[in-house]
Amino acid sequence: MKKMLCNTYFLVFSIMLFVAALTWIVPSGQYDRLEQDGRTYAVAGSYHQVDRNPQSVGDILAAPVEGFTQCAEIIAFILVVGALFTIIERTGAINTMIKKVSLFFSNKPRYKKLFIPVCMFLFSLCGALFGMEEETLIFIPIFIPLALSLGYDTVVGMSIPFIGAFTGFSSAFVNPFTVGIAQTIAQLPMYSGWQYRLLIWFVFTSVVAGFFTWYGERVRKNPTKSLTYKMDLEKRAELKIINDIVVDDSFRLTRAHKLVIASFIIGMGVLFYGVIRYQWYMIEIAAVFLGVSIASAYFGKLTLDQATDAIIDGAKSMMGVCILMALARSIVIVATNGHILDTFLHAMTQSIGSLHPIIASQAMFVIQTVLNFFIASGSGQAVLTMPIMVPLGDLVNVSRQTVILAYQFGEGWGNPIIPTAPVTMGALALAGISYPAWVKWFLKLEIILVALSMLLLIPAYYIW
Repeated sequence: MKKMLCNTYFLVFSIMLFVAALTWIVPSGQYDRLEQDGRTYAVAGSYHQVDRNPQSVGDILAAPVEGFTQCAEIIAFILVVGALFTIIERTGAINTMIKKVSLFFSNKPRYKKLFIPVCMFLFSLCGALFGMEEETLIFIPIFIPLALSLGYDTVVGMSIPFIGAFTGFSSAFVNPFTVGIAQTIAQLPMYSGWQYRLLIWFVFTSVVAGFFTWYGERVRKNPTKSLTYKMDLEKRAELKIINDIVVDDSFRLTRAHKLVIASFIIGMGVLFYGVIRYQWYMIEIAAVFLGVSIASAYFGKLTLDQATDAIIDGAKSMMGVCILMALARSIVIVATNGHILDTFLHAMTQSIGSLHPIIASQAMFVIQTVLNFFIASGSGQAVLTMPIMVPLGDLVNVSRQTVILAYQFGEGWGNPIIPTAPVTMGALALAGISYPAWVKWFLKLEIILVALSMLLLIPAYYIW
């Protein structure tokens, strides 16, 4: 695992060096910015040349440090996640629950094929309704051992929460962080056009769930087909799992286990309510998980020293994830400080003016996908590009709803494979999967998602 992560670190750092080199070559330019309602918007038609600011060695070395500060809330959240799951793990509640679920599906094999699609639809719904994204990291340590206990692999365990939520986020019908902000900027009624977006969400989620169900069944029948076959052999030995049957079935949920699990479930309920009702983000969510950690340590009957050790060990286990997030953010910092981000946006938008509306909308999707490499944030990309793309869409007869849909697809589908997406790098680090191996494996599904996006933009021209 350490070797794989080192390769990933080097790859991300190399990309940052490449972007820094571009700041010496690509002309510098910027759009004017407007502060409104607490957000910074780019002003359409205001692009102009600015003085070059090529990134020096000092700038490159400072970028990861600045990346840590910009990702501070997410990093704090990740450290709390590590502490929470280490505490719950040491109470024995997680392993016991995994064995219970595994035994249920082992005794009722006709239900096993429903495990992947049902769970993926649930996570996709969370992504579509309230923009679940970073929160999926909390579930990866649960679903990997659960998937292994059912005969699947680490890829399935990581992808159920990670790719499931990303699918809903990217094809959302009411996501406040993408659809909500973009429609506000475009001066459209909030969540208008939801009918076609609901259909799109169902189509994409069905395709993704079907793909992973096919892959999961393939791995169950022949484990050597797994991307993580060798690594999973070690994990199965640790969990005492052989051929998706738990070896040790002499287990029971104690009262302490039930209280720990109840604390976690109540905490998740509070989280969902707070996110939907009060728009909680990283700090508030981390505070909820910290409270769950304290409750779990108490109900799990851990001593003060045991609880303290679990918190420290859990935080230590997440440091690799935090470093990757800081490195990923440093790429964006270098591009922004080097004044080349707006240059790319301006150059790409100039090529759309003479295209047919359908081709123009597809070109917008491509542009948003490219920009997503530098701005792996749904709301951040919306406030930068929508003030430019919406007027451009008006000029080339692309409806504002379609412009937003192209933005959704472009902002979303690249996230599972771009190294600048903090959640992606965090998920891979948690699972111990190397970035190059993941990209190579995921490429088939990525091509399907891109092709499907292109096709679904065609009816949008006639509907809107």
